[in-house]
Amino acid sequence: MGDDAVRPRHGDGKTRCIAIVGPYLSGKTTLLEALMARMGAIPRQGSVKDGSTLGDDNAEARAHGLSVGLNIASGTFLDDRYTFVDVPGSVEFLHDGDATLRVADAAIVVSEPDPKRVPALQVVLRQLEELGLPHFLFLNKIDTFDTPVRDIVPVLQPASSLPLVLRQIPIWENGIATGYVDLASDRAYVYREHAPSEIVAMPRTLEGRRTDARFHMLEQLADYDDQLMEQLLDDLEPPRDLIFDDLARELREGLICPVLLGSAEHGHGVGRLLKALRHEVSPVSATAERLGLEGDTPRAFTVKSVHTSHAGKVSIARVLTGRFQDGDAVTAGTRTGKISGIFDVSGEAFAKRGPAEAGDLVGFGRLDDIQTGDMIEAGSSTSASPGDTLRISGPEPVYAMALALGDRKDEVKLTTSIAKLCEEDTGLRFETCEATHQLLLHGQGEMHLRVVAERLKRKWGLAVETSRPLSVYRETITKATTVRGRHKKQSGGHGQFGDVVLEIKPLPRGAGFQFAESIVGGAVPRQFIPSVEAGVRDTLKSGPLGFTVVDVTVELKDGSAHSVDSSDMAFRQAARLAMNQGLAECGPVLLEEIMKVEITVPNEATPRVNAMISQRRGHILGFDGREGWPGWDVVEAMMPAAEIGDLIIELRSATAGAGTYRARFDHLAELSGRLAEQALAARQQAAE
Repeated sequence: MGDDAVRPRHGDGKTRCIAIVGPYLSGKTTLLEALMARMGAIPRQGSVKDGSTLGDDNAEARAHGLSVGLNIASGTFLDDRYTFVDVPGSVEFLHDGDATLRVADAAIVVSEPDPKRVPALQVVLRQLEELGLPHFLFLNKIDTFDTPVRDIVPVLQPASSLPLVLRQIPIWENGIATGYVDLASDRAYVYREHAPSEIVAMPRTLEGRRTDARFHMLEQLADYDDQLMEQLLDDLEPPRDLIFDDLARELREGLICPVLLGSAEHGHGVGRLLKALRHEVSPVSATAERLGLEGDTPRAFTVKSVHTSHAGKVSIARVLTGRFQDGDAVTAGTRTGKISGIFDVSGEAFAKRGPAEAGDLVGFGRLDDIQTGDMIEAGSSTSASPGDTLRISGPEPVYAMALALGDRKDEVKLTTSIAKLCEEDTGLRFETCEATHQLLLHGQGEMHLRVVAERLKRKWGLAVETSRPLSVYRETITKATTVRGRHKKQSGGHGQFGDVVLEIKPLPRGAGFQFAESIVGGAVPRQFIPSVEAGVRDTLKSGPLGFTVVDVTVELKDGSAHSVDSSDMAFRQAARLAMNQGLAECGPVLLEEIMKVEITVPNEATPRVNAMISQRRGHILGFDGREGWPGWDVVEAMMPAAEIGDLIIELRSATAGAGTYRARFDHLAELSGRLAEQALAARQQAAE
């Protein structure tokens, strides 16, 4: 049976959802455009360079020339419906596809044949393997290959835990890839620009290479098929149907990663890729089974939330079982909603449509309480659903910036708008820093947060100024003192009188704050002692250096009271006066936060990472291999928080975007000299 013949398929005619993933600049958006053009979903293939592709619907994507969010498009090929989801390749936006990958039927991993891409490719492939998502590897830009394919695949193999099974070899003429040999059908094809390839006679010059490559592919398949292994051992030519069936089964069972070739820019290899999807990718019923969903109860998984200007909130969801209609009541755990409009999704455009069937990726309108990562069910029951375990928490932030508005009256609008952006983007976090009083936006990198700022202006008209966050410092004392604080005021009628004697002493690092009293004979009436402690705590919020005071113990030793003029307020003020004077006498010093940092990188970058740590006043604790990740290291270190701000930028630069880190507060350490002077100057400037 030939490559273009109609073979029995594993599908059921319902829409398949295919994720397109891969390292940054590998050509994913161009491949999506080529697929849409080949299916006839668009009149002609656009170009990323001139901003005419489907992926350029987004203003920020056009401005920066890269995908900054999911790009969704659908089309029909040989009467089968497909929805493709182009997931951003930049590590700063990669998380936007996490939810989609959980419910896709398969993934196309797009990569250039470049050894430098191996670490970034490994990050992508490892995620797919952990999810159990069947996937193909599409080696793009075949027109730029300068290394034989037989040498490329072994170089890329370390990135994949599954065998990379090469299914095609290129036909070269005068250094140009003019076609390919399909090793499964054992036929040769010549490329046609933006058109289906045409079958041609097998080139004689490829005879030896074709035989070796095809036998190697069959050997790899035979590792999981005893019948095929016996035929190879007996030098029998296996039936083509058996070969295609093995390719489909071993893909679906997660045993292999088939490798296809092409050039998305020229439309080469796109038809073969579509046919592989059609014949070898299982339908949505298999995906539902993989997720543990049974029965026909209508269920859909929310892969993204979008706030639109006309339709309000739209929850983009993959229907996994059953059928949803406009007006259906739905639940997600204990949250409920009612669908107000069902929409087809294409880029940033939403078009109203009829009911959504299993397999469809659609937008559900006005489900305000439903979040990204929710499994929703039709009906009003609020019992836990089988998909509760699929919840998406989002990656930990690795970069932050401070936001400031020119007009303070827009602060409420800013908070509301950012809350919506955080709902749309699981990689964002927003907070008000109590120590510096700055509005802080945390995300996945400098470009990520820059794009968020641009969206704030485009969608809500909020122009924000951005800056690096101020470092958080503390202060403590180095010696003890005893001090009296007296507050006395007479202004007609009852006066104010409070008198306290406080002993102030340092505590070991990390001990916090302690308050005690040793009053004898009622010198300070017991009802006023809590007010004394409150006054002490008031002062600790900002010490002599301007920062929160920690690791201090204060004991109320003595004092006096007036039978008429003493009050809670008077004793609180007396304690403040005593503390303000006493802390200044106790040798105040500055403390900085020290973080325990775990840096994860390919091991060839480990020496450079060690140098980074030293340059940032860090102390290396050690390193070890990353468990389950051959060729990767985890470096542990202690590093000042003030030195971590732009660490991710340098780290990604050193690892082609693959490296990352996580940091946790460990302890406070004294800061002195020039660095302490700079911190104090920055604090004073911020206060002005």
